[in-house]
Amino acid sequence: MAQLLYALQFKGRAQPANDAGSVLKAATSSPSSAITTNVGSSGVETSIAAIPGETARFESTVTMLDGGGFNEEGSISFGAGNTLRFTTVGRGTLGPSADPKLSTGAVIWQIAGGEGQFKGASGYITSNFSVSDQGDVVDNQFGVIYTP
Repeated sequence: MAQLLYALQFKGRAQPANDAGSVLKAATSSPSSAITTNVGSSGVETSIAAIPGETARFESTVTMLDGGGFNEEGSISFGAGNTLRFTTVGRGTLGPSADPKLSTGAVIWQIAGGEGQFKGASGYITSNFSVSDQGDVVDNQFGVIYTP
């Protein structure tokens, strides 16, 4: 098996999918990117720059649970028929942030299948994200994927 790593920042929206607001549909995308982290005498500096390449597209269904938790399932399309499907490991968490207009959270997803390059893939994806009070999502993902 080969190991494939990815780090992308997805942006888009999450919107209620039922009247109670307990189910959300998220749709985000990320351009091909170069993410740089520099650790120096002044601390940590980061940058994200779009680079030539395709756009990754993310879609999921989020089911809110009691106590700020949630379960999620969905897919990430990396173009040309290369798609991963995922489900939540345990439960994700969502709560307030220092900014009263943002909620922040984290979740771990297990790869549940795939097509194209990801047929027979396994592994995990971590997501650290924020959601604004208007439904704007910024989702920082890091995936470790094993392909046959």
